[in-house]
Amino acid sequence: MSNAFGTDRPSDVPPPAPERIGPVQLGIDTFGDVTELADGTLQSDAQSIRDVVDQAVLADQVGIDFIGVGEHHRADFVVSAPEVVLAAIAARTERIRIGSAVTVLSSDDPVRVYERFATVDAISNGRAEVILGRGSFTESFPLFGYELSDYEVLFEEKLQLWAALRGGDAVTWSGTKRAGLVDQDVFPKLEHGAIPTWIGVGGSPQSVIRAASYGLPLFLAIIGGQPAQFAPFSRLYRQALTQLDLPQQPIAMHSPGFIAATDEEAAERYWPYHKAVTDQLGRERGWPPLDVAGYRAGLSAGGSLYVGSPETVARKVARNMRILGASRFDMRYATGRLPHEDMLRSIELYGTQVAPRVRELLAE
Repeated sequence: MSNAFGTDRPSDVPPPAPERIGPVQLGIDTFGDVTELADGTLQSDAQSIRDVVDQAVLADQVGIDFIGVGEHHRADFVVSAPEVVLAAIAARTERIRIGSAVTVLSSDDPVRVYERFATVDAISNGRAEVILGRGSFTESFPLFGYELSDYEVLFEEKLQLWAALRGGDAVTWSGTKRAGLVDQDVFPKLEHGAIPTWIGVGGSPQSVIRAASYGLPLFLAIIGGQPAQFAPFSRLYRQALTQLDLPQQPIAMHSPGFIAATDEEAAERYWPYHKAVTDQLGRERGWPPLDVAGYRAGLSAGGSLYVGSPETVARKVARNMRILGASRFDMRYATGRLPHEDMLRSIELYGTQVAPRVRELLAE
């Protein structure tokens, strides 16, 4: 069956997949986009932040497993201090896990990251987790006084320090881009063990190997192309953990999406906001404008956009989780200036219809 953009419903028969580790989880995440009002004018930054908290409260109420909040330092995103937003979410929710999406560790200080997330973990009674990455934008480097030429070494050294810090024990560490530590204690102390940590990967085999070398779960950011193209990364990760004689860890995946009552309604509503975001990035990075054919490719069974009715989205999520051996799927529900009310409806459908249907499909 095709929708107005000529896309087909996902196939129910995926190819063989890597092993899935751990329980199935369905989450959401947001970069804190500045949204628009009914008359097309922009929402204030302050209200957009308050709206993110309200979106998280709804996600908690409808049974979604996780909400992640991104970190950015540019005009189109309002969240530059995700841990502050997460603390507000923690105080208003009861069961949903909360975390970053992602923490740009290269331009942050691992000690401060530990302190902030240990505090969020306390407020949330053990629901905090961290997704570490190098980020898809580089504005934080000049903002905080780092050189882009140090891009690789900054992340590697700070990841080493984070690995030593995340359990809350005293740390001795030395590197080239930060002052060393000698038996340095960190506070507050954790009640629930080490802070759960994922490594976010965009498409580099070296990053997959790095995640495996630390024995940390892998988070695949799939924002374009075909999810099946990432299956070799899942296999590489599994093989690397085996060769390093480390326990197998969960794999998660993140992609954009939007849910409405029908495929046609979702595709039509999402199109102008997705195109605006894609074209803006294209102007910055040298991509051509998105056309309808490109949009159709993303909506198709093999594409990376989870846009459609609850049944269509659920089948596509389950299919690609099987292909990648993923135990968790996070949908980026906020896209550009998409209004708050549309996001709330999409979150409600995701929690009440998509998530339980995905679990049914994966249990078959």
